[in-house]
Amino acid sequence: MTQDRTPPFAQPQAQQLLLDILPGTMPSLDAFVPGANLAALQSVRLLGPGRAVYLWGGIGSGRSHLLRARAQGAGCHYLDARSPAQRLHALATDEDQALSLVAVDDVADLNPAAQAALFALFNRWRTAAGTPGAFALLTAGDRAPLTMPLREDLRTRLGWDLVFRLEQLSDEDRAQALRDRARQRGLQLSDEVLHWILTRCDRDMGRLTTLIDSLDQYSLARHRPITLPLLKDLLADAPPPQRNP
Repeated sequence: MTQDRTPPFAQPQAQQLLLDILPGTMPSLDAFVPGANLAALQSVRLLGPGRAVYLWGGIGSGRSHLLRARAQGAGCHYLDARSPAQRLHALATDEDQALSLVAVDDVADLNPAAQAALFALFNRWRTAAGTPGAFALLTAGDRAPLTMPLREDLRTRLGWDLVFRLEQLSDEDRAQALRDRARQRGLQLSDEVLHWILTRCDRDMGRLTTLIDSLDQYSLARHRPITLPLLKDLLADAPPPQRNP
């Protein structure tokens, strides 16, 4: 009888699989696979001072990838519902601090203090528009602005400028994106390996891309071709996840 070598965390019921603990890479706009979201990607890429974009979509739609990728460089800030409300409040009220872009993710989960701070940030954004102190505002959540479980005046502000719904990538788009990533690294994924990844892993393309990169490095280090047993060995050899206290 053949023993299943798949580690417990790689069983189908463990949807996050190992991707939470694989080494991450900094998201980039060039690495974002748009699918039906090309207009949203272009708006985020071209987002300039005095403009705002709100993105909404489910888990794996790529909204966090876009926010993190865009909020890089001088004067750019990325925050989410886990960030201290005081930090968001400081960005909203400290007019001596020059801002280029502020990205606020997971707005549906903001506590009352953070909601008040984001409301103040929107007011600063509107007041500064058209002045040398103008900055861009990029926000995201899991649902449309007016259905957010937030204070009413904040819900309306989320829809002040551009709003995009992010569509999930089709299975065909995901498969092609992984093939393209592998090809960029000089790899060829077998149908067996690709099918296993697409059916056992979550839909977040940033983390799937990280898996391909890690698989390439692991293959080189072990001097073994990329096969399903090698992929399972990679998952088994990965270190345990680091949990925040």
